[in-house]
Amino acid sequence: MNAKYLKQWCLFLVMSLFAAMAFGREVGRTAIDTVPVASLPQEARQALVQIRRGPPYTYAKDGVVFGNHEKILPRQPRGYYREFTVKTPGSRSRGARRLIVGGEPATSREIYYTADHYASFMQVRE
Repeated sequence: MNAKYLKQWCLFLVMSLFAAMAFGREVGRTAIDTVPVASLPQEARQALVQIRRGPPYTYAKDGVVFGNHEKILPRQPRGYYREFTVKTPGSRSRGARRLIVGGEPATSREIYYTADHYASFMQVRE
């Protein structure tokens, strides 16, 4: 294969990849598995109890708006989702684990858990 065709082939692959990524995000094709509360790590269950209880929260950033920039969760107006830290044993920082709550945190049934800092989510079933 000569250089001209190789360059065109590479450009085609890159453009196809970008188009697939954009299409998947636009139509929200990312599947979200569910997980029962009982299967969450103990720290996530404790964080959920604290969320239901209301402020003050353990971490200063708990309850801040989650922007859903990854577009994995269902689209909602800005401010709909709030994020809460799930303690990671042995971590000096907040770690990567979070609970994301849609609507009013104390009463919402729309809860998502991420163990990998928003790369993937599981919807929590209570």
